[in-house]
Amino acid sequence: MADSDSKIPPHLGRLLPDSIHQAVKPGTALLRLETTHAREGVLDGAWWPLSRDIGAELPSLVHALTQHLGPITCVGLDASAWEGLPTRLIIDNRVVHIDSFPVGDDTVLITRGDQDYFSLLVVPPQATPEAARAAMAKAVQADNATQAEQILIDTGISPAYPSLAENPQTGQ
Repeated sequence: MADSDSKIPPHLGRLLPDSIHQAVKPGTALLRLETTHAREGVLDGAWWPLSRDIGAELPSLVHALTQHLGPITCVGLDASAWEGLPTRLIIDNRVVHIDSFPVGDDTVLITRGDQDYFSLLVVPPQATPEAARAAMAKAVQADNATQAEQILIDTGISPAYPSLAENPQTGQ
């Protein structure tokens, strides 16, 4: 983690907030960040989007993260896991670059500044609320050493993406 980016407001520092577990905005995805400043776990948080439509899901995630972490400059995603992955989006009047990495559909990499990275578990939209809560709780444990894919397996969430019609989070 680098602290060389002068664009990060001093009050945000390099640390995660003590606790964040909130809907990104009412009726949308859920975001949960690690509840320790130490960042000793494999993951820094978890995100449960409503769909695989990145244009619909990413703006609210970036907006929420910006409030707690400062400006987000880049998001790394696996292109095969999302519908219509652009190379950049304008979010809150800022350009956020979208990089396609073969990280798998179970992880999103968030970059703040030049070299400050955060890794979030992505709970698939079709997950049941109970399984999603369990996966998100495991992902944010301070000493978590379990990779995202294994967390999904352990909580009974299939990483495979069924149609949006089967999404229990939206009831559609």
